[in-house]
Amino acid sequence: MATPPRKSRPAKAEQTGAWAARIGLGRVFRVESKDYFLLLGTTLFLVVFGLIMVLSSSSVESHLDDGGFFVQATRQGLYALFGIPIMLIASRMPETLWMRMAWPALIVSCVLQLLVVATPLGITVGGNTNWLAIGPVQFQPSELIKVALVMWLGLIVTKKEPYLGEFRRGILPILLVGGGSIGLVLLGGDLGTVMIMGAMLLGALFLIGVRFRLLLPPVFIGAIAFVLVAVSSDSRMRRITAFLEENCSQYDQEDCYQIQHGMFALANGGVFGVGLGNSAAKWSWLPAADNDFIFAIIGEELGLIGAIVVIALFVVLAVTFARVLRAARTQFARAVTAAVLVWIIGQACVNIGVVLGVFPVLGVPLPLVSAGGTALLTTLFAIGVVLSVARDPEAPARAAARAEARKARAAGSPLR
Repeated sequence: MATPPRKSRPAKAEQTGAWAARIGLGRVFRVESKDYFLLLGTTLFLVVFGLIMVLSSSSVESHLDDGGFFVQATRQGLYALFGIPIMLIASRMPETLWMRMAWPALIVSCVLQLLVVATPLGITVGGNTNWLAIGPVQFQPSELIKVALVMWLGLIVTKKEPYLGEFRRGILPILLVGGGSIGLVLLGGDLGTVMIMGAMLLGALFLIGVRFRLLLPPVFIGAIAFVLVAVSSDSRMRRITAFLEENCSQYDQEDCYQIQHGMFALANGGVFGVGLGNSAAKWSWLPAADNDFIFAIIGEELGLIGAIVVIALFVVLAVTFARVLRAARTQFARAVTAAVLVWIIGQACVNIGVVLGVFPVLGVPLPLVSAGGTALLTTLFAIGVVLSVARDPEAPARAAARAEARKARAAGSPLR
């Protein structure tokens, strides 16, 4: 009986071609730093979680307003579908691109915000004029100013690095341009966004090493401006007095309504929650259930455990930003990471604090989780910029070296 022929071993040239293909594939999927993947993974998890909670919290109001239970959730899903690729593309771009884009982005966003406050194109929602309507498209230019300020701050800090210890030549020009951009948003009366933007500008300067005494004057000026704008509007003063419980009854139908029903939702959730989709507050009891008060729905449906998990995710996000900031190799990378850190984590703290009754109602969404297309797109883009500076420049070389080492070991191994 004839023995079957032995299978021939691939030729050496074929082996070399296979290894070359593997090395090329490795260069396409570059091995990045741990902080890169931790930031990317946490962000994607929060976005997916946010889509689930928007679907749950908006279904009733979406049916009443738009005639379908999934209209708002579908809209948010489309924004995420565009935003995630934008973030991934931004993560591959070099710092020089962001520096070239900084001034044009800031100028264009400020012009759009000027259209909001100075032309009939601006739309007032909840007492704040912060939306711009161009044809069928509505968006918030203030969110564009946020991400433009991130890039601009990185650029200007890089150019002013030798003078950051001086107020007149270093800090004052930054405050004039940055404060002017924030002032345009203040003209629309959106105090919540103004507070986040001011904290982002001053907090980033502090985190990159600017001495606190140089930042005290703008802090005092900003506080005075905040008070003046707050007292100039009856609706804002009612929200503040409602927070202080000066006008709240045991069950208030006006100023304290949203705060009280947010608390009712959290209390109804208990430790383990009533179950995903089973919220009672979303049945037209809690205003802005899918936006500013989505944390209350999280607490009601997923309970104390779910609320703690969300807070823990933002803590992970903060730690990752801090690690990227500490490992940053350039002044641009440090300033950009610090600004996005204060923006996202600070806004999350304010949003959760409002629901818990720590702050008055300021009207800021929970980043990456609340409904809102402009906010989601700009937040993902800003995280993409941080990912671009968090990339490990030596990772591709290490991956290629490991592939070459594996190739050499395979070429020298005996045939079996």
